[in-house]
Amino acid sequence: MPIYAAYASNMDPAQMLERAPHSPMSSTGWLHGWRLTFAGDDIGWEGSLATVTEDRQHPESKVFVVLYDVTAEDELNLDRWEGTELGVHRKIRVRVQTPAGPVLAWLYVIDGYEGGLPSARYLGVMADAAEVADAPADYVERLRLHEARNVGPGPDEPMDNRS
Repeated sequence: MPIYAAYASNMDPAQMLERAPHSPMSSTGWLHGWRLTFAGDDIGWEGSLATVTEDRQHPESKVFVVLYDVTAEDELNLDRWEGTELGVHRKIRVRVQTPAGPVLAWLYVIDGYEGGLPSARYLGVMADAAEVADAPADYVERLRLHEARNVGPGPDEPMDNRS
């Protein structure tokens, strides 16, 4: 069964249960020599979206990932969710270091230029997902403290009337 490596909001097993209900979480691991970055400012969710890229200048860089054993049906669902048919994401294969040793997995990367800022809300979702997946506390904290685009009502927009 193919192994999917999630590094953004799909790190949350509850979210993945909705998107890929037949694909259980199997492990966690690290992409060594890679870094988390953001891209696709023009297609993003209130800002740029998370992606990963190899970091040859800093081989000590690493990205926390959650691994899922994905069925063929769930892989198609994830492809649609991630916009592969629209050219938003593309799939690549990577080697993930797990406690049990290296594993070959696939993941989605943004098919666009790196740059732009993610929204504070998106970073919060990612940090929450990493926390639920038992990422190290310093990794979660770096996500929470990452520079972000604040998204919310502007100075001339009314706030909603919730109590």
